[in-house]
Amino acid sequence: MSGAVVDDIEVLDDVFGAPMNAALVHQVMVGQLANKRQGTAKVKTRSEVAGGGAKPRPQKYTGRARQGSIRSPQWRGGGVVFGPTPRSYRQRTPKRVKRQALKMVLSDKAREQHLVVVDELSISAAKTKELAQALNALEVGSSVLLVSDGTNDAVVRAARNIPKTRTLPVDLLNTVDLLNAASVVMSVDAVRKAERLWGGELVRIKRAAAGAEEEA
Repeated sequence: MSGAVVDDIEVLDDVFGAPMNAALVHQVMVGQLANKRQGTAKVKTRSEVAGGGAKPRPQKYTGRARQGSIRSPQWRGGGVVFGPTPRSYRQRTPKRVKRQALKMVLSDKAREQHLVVVDELSISAAKTKELAQALNALEVGSSVLLVSDGTNDAVVRAARNIPKTRTLPVDLLNTVDLLNAASVVMSVDAVRKAERLWGGELVRIKRAAAGAEEEA
């Protein structure tokens, strides 16, 4: 991962050349974030707050407003009106829609030149310094998503200490992680696996190779 551009790589147009549909991507993103919510927020109503059984003062002749309980909503420490209760925020998004949104975001990264393809996403040892130097050579953005065809323990361990850097195998790739990353770095094997997973027609994008010298 030296950062030198050595070749173009042919990729499937259906995966890396899909036109953007912002509304569809937004729908998938909202659904994915909603499905991560626990939905356990809960407040107590006046019937659930402890105390308040006795009438706080006589109904009449005090010159003050009539009150029946110190746990009424207008009292400090009283119950809450229309507060949150446990609920499910889950949204069902069809697999076909999620797949299409994923291809749209990948394609947009490729069009904006925020997608970098390397021969191999690997380092000699699980050293953060080595991975950081490799990413600097690739001139990626402030937040990076490293996508491999499988789990690479050395890369995962090295990336843990680099802020805003995540690693994912290609089969766990999702719309939100792609949107959160300024740059995406994929290995050639990950690109080919993505094509097998999601299908299409060939286009060409630039490929950077590990250990290659800058072309004149």
